[in-house]
Amino acid sequence: MRENGNVRYFAFSLLALLTGFAGAQAQNPQPANPPEAAPSPAAPAGVSLGELSVSLEGLVNRVRPAVVQIFSTGYVTAEESESSNTAALLSTQRSTGSGIILSDDGFIVTNAHVVQGARRIQVRLSVAQTRGGRTPTFEPEVKLLEGKLVGMDREMDVAVIKIARSGLPHLPLGNSDAVRQGELVMAFGNPRGLEGSVSMGIVSSTARELHPDDFLAYIQTDAPINPGNSGGPLIDAQGRVVGINTFILSESGGSEGLGFAIPSNIVNTVYSQLRKEGHVHRGKIGIYVQTITPALADGLRLPRDWGVLVGDVTPEGPADQAGVKVGDLVLTANGRTMRNARQLEAYIYRSPMTEKVTLQVLRGQDQLMMDVNVTDSVDDPQRFADMVNPEDNLVPKLGILAIGIDKTLAAMLPGLRNGYGVVVAAGSSPTDLTSGTGLQPGDVIYSVNQAPVATVDALRKKVGEFKPGDEVAMQIERSGRLMFVSIEIE
Repeated sequence: MRENGNVRYFAFSLLALLTGFAGAQAQNPQPANPPEAAPSPAAPAGVSLGELSVSLEGLVNRVRPAVVQIFSTGYVTAEESESSNTAALLSTQRSTGSGIILSDDGFIVTNAHVVQGARRIQVRLSVAQTRGGRTPTFEPEVKLLEGKLVGMDREMDVAVIKIARSGLPHLPLGNSDAVRQGELVMAFGNPRGLEGSVSMGIVSSTARELHPDDFLAYIQTDAPINPGNSGGPLIDAQGRVVGINTFILSESGGSEGLGFAIPSNIVNTVYSQLRKEGHVHRGKIGIYVQTITPALADGLRLPRDWGVLVGDVTPEGPADQAGVKVGDLVLTANGRTMRNARQLEAYIYRSPMTEKVTLQVLRGQDQLMMDVNVTDSVDDPQRFADMVNPEDNLVPKLGILAIGIDKTLAAMLPGLRNGYGVVVAAGSSPTDLTSGTGLQPGDVIYSVNQAPVATVDALRKKVGEFKPGDEVAMQIERSGRLMFVSIEIE
């Protein structure tokens, strides 16, 4: 079929996006043409779909070796609909996903949900196969490599794993703040277990907020993404990772052009902390902020109907000590304009604990500058579920998975009232986990009917003295407060 003008224009435009990558790979790049010599989209003479294809192939050949397939086997908390008995507290799960090699010594980033609850992680690399002198193709390595979980951040859905290999191909993280709507991107991964797949599309939105209270705004793309792509890279035309493919919105279960990726700048922040410390610090300054709406602006007689309003200030917290007051309008943080509450919360959330945030606030007619210390917020209590298994941590008569406090756990729970106890990692009954009288993940059990318990074995032995239906009184610590709860033995 003969190319028409529209097809040739598209080919030229797409090729222009990719020539930056091709030029970066040249050993002896030539000086750029002067502006008057640059080709014009109105006259794309000499540009062919064959040249476009070669450019795309070059980009794929660079990226593919750094994309891995991840297999995880482990336990996940059973859903309420599946069972309510203790035996089904955890269920075995086998899953597959994708990952990105970010360093030559084997550090790999993926989604937390790919490896959540995994007792074993295995990684399959791609290796180059050259046949008949043609451009190398990539096939999966036969041997699976054992992967070690370095750390994960459930809330941001990012995990880091490590394999014992060196000299590995790896990819750079790009600047997701520079991504533009309509930009060409490619999604790499292993959809439905089909190793080494690649698809192409554009950026549909650079900052898609799916829920008003989310800290994270995703990159939306129409590049086809399916189950198994999770953890794989979203690549720009220069071969840089601008996002991690994370999930799709679909009524059919397949790709409907609504794919979402975690921006690379978020990934970089989490990856750096997990690689260095094994966990992520979450900043807070002790304020509750709200997005200003026209109704709020009218009722409170605010000078504008958009922006960030301080709704509450924690007494004696960093913001309170810096002079922030209820009713202040936050204009900027470290010079960046804050347009809504989510933007400010996300900015503080990712700020280093060793720094201060300079807030510019409007109070009446006065603009004030305040330096506020960033402190570490309480971590997610659900993280303990990744540290347990039913063989060692099940307490059948309470319907929970528990873990005894040791030096590692104590470091994750600073400020505990006692130096001993048993932490609730997960439970089988949603009623137990959410009611004020039951046990919740993160609770620390200190005693049962006044008898101290310091280990999971001691807790099992003590509750084993009671019959099903008996009630016992436990002293626990929850969010820094001591309390007594009544628990029915199962």
